[in-house]
Amino acid sequence: MFPAGREESRTKQEERERPDLRVATWLPGTLGRVRSLAVNLTAGGNFFSVYATPKLRHNLRLHIVLGPNVGLCRIPTAVSRSATEESLMAAASNPIAAPTGTREYSLPLVITASSVGTMIEWYDFYIFGSLAAVLSQKFYPPGNATFAYIAYLATFAVGFLVRPFGALFFGRIGDLIGRKYAFLVTLSIMGLSTAVIGLMPTYATAGWFSPISLILIRVLQGLALGGEYGGAAVYVGEHSPDSRRGFYTSFIQITATLGLFVSLLVILATQSSLSKEDFNAWGWRIPFLLSIILVAISFYIRLKLRESPIFTQIKSSGKASIQPLKDAFTKWPNLKQVLISLFGATAGQGVIWYTGQFYALFYLQTILKVNPRTANIIIAIALLLGMPFFTVFGALSDRIGRKRLMMAACLIAVFTYIPIYHAMQRAAGNNVVTVQSTRNKVTGAIALTPMTNDATGALVPAKEAPNPAQGMLVLLVFIQVIYVCMIYGPIAAYLVEAFPARIRYTSLSLPYHIGNGVFGGLLPLIGLSVCAATGNIYAGLYYPIGVAALTFVVGSLLLRETHNTKIWDEVTPAVSAAD
Repeated sequence: MFPAGREESRTKQEERERPDLRVATWLPGTLGRVRSLAVNLTAGGNFFSVYATPKLRHNLRLHIVLGPNVGLCRIPTAVSRSATEESLMAAASNPIAAPTGTREYSLPLVITASSVGTMIEWYDFYIFGSLAAVLSQKFYPPGNATFAYIAYLATFAVGFLVRPFGALFFGRIGDLIGRKYAFLVTLSIMGLSTAVIGLMPTYATAGWFSPISLILIRVLQGLALGGEYGGAAVYVGEHSPDSRRGFYTSFIQITATLGLFVSLLVILATQSSLSKEDFNAWGWRIPFLLSIILVAISFYIRLKLRESPIFTQIKSSGKASIQPLKDAFTKWPNLKQVLISLFGATAGQGVIWYTGQFYALFYLQTILKVNPRTANIIIAIALLLGMPFFTVFGALSDRIGRKRLMMAACLIAVFTYIPIYHAMQRAAGNNVVTVQSTRNKVTGAIALTPMTNDATGALVPAKEAPNPAQGMLVLLVFIQVIYVCMIYGPIAAYLVEAFPARIRYTSLSLPYHIGNGVFGGLLPLIGLSVCAATGNIYAGLYYPIGVAALTFVVGSLLLRETHNTKIWDEVTPAVSAAD
């Protein structure tokens, strides 16, 4: 079973030089078709991490990490090849086995625990935006609906603007202390902040205390979300085999859309259970208060998880960064990668995500005058149909690469957004052709009114769309969601692979949250403000089209392909040397 000659002599020499290491073995045969394997196991009370990587075409080399020492392990000759293959294949189907005395858990549990918690944080974050039409009248001065709506969107945008600061703060904690600890803290902050919104007094009760408190709570939500996504993406990415990282991390990518979908579903269920008057009076609080239960469940599940095996290894070997912010952003090679990732990937991804989901919702409700409940149903159905495609494109990126899919999404979006939104205008059926804005003489606020033509051709205020073509609107939003899946499905894997483990949490979190929190998060506010300023109902699309075009150019020229990156090699230097 074991080869003789040069390889055996080299491994014997390694044993003499470092007695704490063991001898390499070759496993010939069909097992060599396994592309990669990562498994933790216990032996004699000690915790091991096992990494298997391909060697040539028909061989698999097995490497074991014990404590800070990375070495090579001899599989006893008394064990047959078939038995060895059976044990390794069993390990591959249950990649994570806990140390002695703790509950065993598998990679699916790692993904589930990370995804559920992240989905709940997105739910908390987006339920604020999903209820914009109702809550804008609760927390801001009455008398000007458009001013209140834009002020509410500005408060919504505050949460996006502070996300990069949360990325820096919690990214540093994640690279210093651990991924698990950081996203436990972010989950707690987000859940409590959201529940407090459900208990807050309105403007009619507390005056300006209400909107000011709302802004502060929104800041806390933004900080928490800034730390959550990076932790979940890194945690799952560092548990995943190199050859399937796009597929496994794509489940994290579903969570943002799933969080928006669940928020819409909860709102629709609450609205259906209550009269319109009761929902507007107090029923809007229910979706916020529900967050307490969801967060408690997710927190309990996450407590059962252990730290990422890669982070555990780099920390135990003394390779973890003691100054993650300095190492990530003051050293040009890594800072350059951060900037390329921002302008060549996440900025375009951010505007495509928010155009296809949030801007589409705001456009239906505010510009096309589609009934808010009907608009929520249209978006919810499109999201439900589109969500499986996150994993489709994530898995596809493992085969053809991340960059190709992300750039394709940007290019297609640039050329099709205007035609899609023209089709949405026709499908609404109330012939909105422009918007007019008037300035309040007392407050100076801008009021926005969608306009249509009457029988004489004169402009008159548009009425609520009486019979929109809902099937067509679902299809048009679904097409935009497919663009989202194309760029968002692979991007977590790309970000994990683009940065070294010792500063991975900090490095990837900042470009992600600037791209999504700033470039993407400001899109509804910018889009509606531009429409109000120009009267052109399509002018709000110029911003996402411009950003997507910038990302396509920068990404095509400078973004490197990462899907062949072996991040496990960072904790197995002996592998690289031997290979």
